[in-house]
Amino acid sequence: MKRVAGMALIVVLGLGAVAPWSGAMAAPAGTNTAASNAPHGQAATPPAPANDMGKLLVDVQSQAGGKSLIQWAVLITVLTIAPAILVLVTCFTRIVVVLGLLRQALATASLPPNQVLFGLALLMTVVVMAPVYQPIYHDAITPYMDGKLSGQQALAVAETHAREFMVRQIEGGHNEKDVYLFLPKGQADKKDLTWGGVPTMSLVPAFVVSELKIAFTIGFQIYLPFLIIDMLVSSVLISMGMLMLPPVLISLPFKLLLFVLANGWHLVVGTLMNSFG
Repeated sequence: MKRVAGMALIVVLGLGAVAPWSGAMAAPAGTNTAASNAPHGQAATPPAPANDMGKLLVDVQSQAGGKSLIQWAVLITVLTIAPAILVLVTCFTRIVVVLGLLRQALATASLPPNQVLFGLALLMTVVVMAPVYQPIYHDAITPYMDGKLSGQQALAVAETHAREFMVRQIEGGHNEKDVYLFLPKGQADKKDLTWGGVPTMSLVPAFVVSELKIAFTIGFQIYLPFLIIDMLVSSVLISMGMLMLPPVLISLPFKLLLFVLANGWHLVVGTLMNSFG
């Protein structure tokens, strides 16, 4: 329900921005409906002449009409990129990259399937981000629905909680230098720069780069024992003169056995959950 409420907040803000244009467009539609439902004893209203159609076109090309079209374009763009934004500012990136590297290390091309990996990553994201979603729901979404906060104020409160999570993960991975990659040159040269002075547009890509770096580090640690098994199997096959036998075919059962005996899924999922602090 909290994720649905968050998406509803975005939709409500967009609809509130374009409400004037939608109200203006409602009048012609009601006129056409009334004309089509006229009684049989009365003559139907004739269609608008060419001059009236020209006035409508001029109205669309006016400043108000152009502003409404821009508002619709902005709303459609926000609704299109909203899932990507939600993915980039959460822990989903780190989780899905590590799970993908695990599947490659096991040499199982399509097992588990993508639907299972993305579903598991999504559920883990919900659990990890719950401490962030709950303050956003209580401090931003609920007051906005009660009319105590405006749309801009609610977004500012939600942005504050999201920034705290991203800053905490960047500091935990010691990747503060990634922030300077996306800062303007004049601002990056400041010696007394604090997190409050970092704009969100620079913080989000720095957070993504930090998450990718941490995910590849965890993936290397997972990949290493399976790589050793591949090297041992290859050495044994070469010493036996079985050069035509693919080493992956022989090493796969040993990888699966090692992963199951070590309770691999529990270790991988537990490591990912604990890596966010």
